Amino acid sequence: MNQASGKEKTQEKKLKWWQLSLLGVAGTIGTGYFLGSGLAISIGGPAVLLVYLLAAAGTYVVFDALAQMTAQHPEQGSFRSYAKKAFGSWAGFGSGWVYWFSELLIMGSQLTALSIFSRFWFPVVPMWTFAAGYAVLSLLIVFFGNKGFDRVENVLAVIKVSAILMFLILAAAFLAGWIGGAKYAPDMPNGFKGWLPSGGIGLWSAFIFAFYAYGGIEVLGIMANRLENPEEAPKAGKVMLLSLATVYVLSIGLAVIMVPLSAFNPKESPFMLALSSDRLAFVPHIFNGVLIIAGFSTMTASLYAITSMMITLAQEGDAPRMFAKKWKDKYPFLALCLIAAGLTGAIMMSLWLPDRVYEYITTAAGLMILYNWSWILLSSGKLLKSGKLGGLKRWSGLILIGAAVAGTLFHKISRPGFFISLLIVALIALSDFIVQRVKRKQGTASAEQEQEQQDIEISGHQTLLGSEFRIKGIRLRKSKV
Repeated sequence: MNQASGKEKTQEKKLKWWQLSLLGVAGTIGTGYFLGSGLAISIGGPAVLLVYLLAAAGTYVVFDALAQMTAQHPEQGSFRSYAKKAFGSWAGFGSGWVYWFSELLIMGSQLTALSIFSRFWFPVVPMWTFAAGYAVLSLLIVFFGNKGFDRVENVLAVIKVSAILMFLILAAAFLAGWIGGAKYAPDMPNGFKGWLPSGGIGLWSAFIFAFYAYGGIEVLGIMANRLENPEEAPKAGKVMLLSLATVYVLSIGLAVIMVPLSAFNPKESPFMLALSSDRLAFVPHIFNGVLIIAGFSTMTASLYAITSMMITLAQEGDAPRMFAKKWKDKYPFLALCLIAAGLTGAIMMSLWLPDRVYEYITTAAGLMILYNWSWILLSSGKLLKSGKLGGLKRWSGLILIGAAVAGTLFHKISRPGFFISLLIVALIALSDFIVQRVKRKQGTASAEQEQEQQDIEISGHQTLLGSEFRIKGIRLRKSKV
C-alpha cells in the first residue's frame, strides 16, 4: 500500500511542458515587473520595450543551459552542484552564496515595494513599519512550514495573471474611449527624443531592470526534472519567455501611451498610474491589493528558497554546521535567524534611505541574479557537449549579461547598487578563500593521520610476521634435533 501510494505521489509530481511554462509565467511575475518597470521607464524612456525583448533573449539562453544540464546530470543542488562539478568546490561555495545573497536582496527589494504599495492606503505610516510587518509574517509562514502554502501559491499565481489581463482589458477600453475620466490623456511618443529622452546611455542603464523582471528562472530550471519528458524543458522555456515578453511589451507599451513620461516614478506602479480614473476610482484600490498579494507571494517563495539553500550550504560544510540544525528536528530556527538579520538590514536601509532604498536594493539584487546566471552559463560550457551554435548562444548570453552589468555604472540611481553588489561579491570571495584554505589544511591533516595509522598497522603487521618467523624457526630447529 505504501509503495503504491508513493508511486501515485511521484506520478502526481510529474509535469507536462505547458504546465511548467504556466508555472514559470506566474512565478516570475512579481514586484520587479509591477514596480520595477516604472523605474526602467523613468530612466530609459519608452524605448525600454527593446531592452525587455533583449533581456528575454538573454534569460532564455540561461534557462536553456540550466534545463539541459538538469536533463543530462540531475543534481539536487542544481546550478550550485554544476558549478562545483565544473570548476571545483570553491565555485560551488561561491555560486551558492551569490544565490543566497541575491535572493536576500530580492526579498529586501520586495519588502520595500510592498511598503510602497501599502502607503497608497496609509501614506503617513513609515515604510519600515510595513516592511517589518511583512517580514515577520513571511518568516512565521516558513518557520511553521505551512503545508497548504503550495496550493495558496497556485491561487496567488492565478490572481497575478488575472490582474495583468484586467489591466490589458481596461487599458484597451480607455484607449478605445469606452471608459472616460482618465487622469492622463493618451499620447504616442514621437521622434527620437520621445522614445529615448535620456539617449542610448539611459536605455543602457535601464537594461538591468528589464533583466530583473525575469528573475526566478533558475528555480524553474530546478523544476525541469519534474517534467514527464525532461528533454521538453527547452520548449517549455521558449513558450514561457515568449509569453512573458509578450505580456511585458504589451502592458508596458500601453502604459507609456497612457501616461506621460514625467509622471513615471519609482514610488508608483506604472499600471496604477495608467488606470487612474474618476469614473473607476475603485480600480486602483483593487489593483493595489493584487500587487501586495503578488509581491508577498514571491517574497515568501524567495524565503523558502534561501532557507533551503542555507541548510544545504551548512550540511556540505560551506556554512557553519549549526545552520543545518533544526529545532525539534522540524523548525529551521537558526537558518531563519540569520535570514531575519539580513532582512533587518534591508528594513534599516528603508528607515535611513527612504527616498532611494528601492532603487539601490533592486539594482544590487538584479546584479547578483546576473552573477549567478553567469555561473550557470560558464558551467554549461564545461559540462555540456555543444557545437558552434551552443557556444554562440552561451557567449551571446554572457555578452547581454555583461552589457546589463556595465550599464549600471552610467546612472546615479543604479551606480550605488553596483558597488553594493561588488562589496558582497568581495566578501564572498574572501570567505571562499578562507574556507577552502581551512578545508585543505583539514584534508592534509586527515591524510597525514591516515598515513600514520597505515604506517602503524604495517609496522605492527611486520612485527607480528617477524615474531611468527622466529617462532617457526625455533620449532624447525627443535624438530631437527
